[in-house]
Amino acid sequence: MSDNGPATPPAAHAEDDAAGTPGALGTPGAAAAPGKRPLVHRHHWLVRVTHWANAVLLVGMIASGLQIYNAFGHFGPRGGPFYPNPFDGKPFPPWSRLGGWLAGGLNWHFALAWPFVFTGAAYLLYMVFSGEWRSLLFRPRDVPRAIAMQLYYLRLRREHPPQGKHNALQKGAYTSILLLAVISVLSGFAIYKPAQLSWLTALFGGYELARYWHFWAVFLFLAFTLVHVTLVLVVDPASLRAMITGWYRGRFPSHD
Repeated sequence: MSDNGPATPPAAHAEDDAAGTPGALGTPGAAAAPGKRPLVHRHHWLVRVTHWANAVLLVGMIASGLQIYNAFGHFGPRGGPFYPNPFDGKPFPPWSRLGGWLAGGLNWHFALAWPFVFTGAAYLLYMVFSGEWRSLLFRPRDVPRAIAMQLYYLRLRREHPPQGKHNALQKGAYTSILLLAVISVLSGFAIYKPAQLSWLTALFGGYELARYWHFWAVFLFLAFTLVHVTLVLVVDPASLRAMITGWYRGRFPSHD
């Protein structure tokens, strides 16, 4: 399924002509112009489409979820005791919510949930059948590499640790966020159909706890997104263009 072949985009030809180098610059591993890294194909179109689709869908689901939360701004049975929550009883501002009222929030949430599940499933299937899951999965051997990368980010290590397409911290983050997505979907089903899926609701500790874990998954997603975007812009801005066009010319390898 991968389209990581030696095709060269039109933009690459224009850059080659300007630099006076052959059009083979777009071929992975080909020699680049002096002072330039080679332009290589990094992301399959399906990865890019599902990445941006899920980003948009996630924003809508979070906003509609906050609208739903406002209908009962506590976690726990009515009358208490309530579970720890820094936002307990505090309504979220209108600009952060989608739907206008409870029914509107529910309609938006359900309408966006299914595309989110389908695009996420498409991404996972591509990762499995293309074999690219190997470059994302965090393994025990990545622990010392993750520590070295963290030391580098904290400026306690001068040299950037060797890495492949993703460094060890990125692998840990991507593996964790996939697990978080699974928990979000399952806890969402648990509170959507608590009677029909009573066994699933029970796995989360009951309806109120399933709602609680579902809510906190939202803020873990937000934390991941903020860190992810910050590191992309600060450490490797070329990876943003690669996620849009598929083509990458940056400081790190594009394949392990």
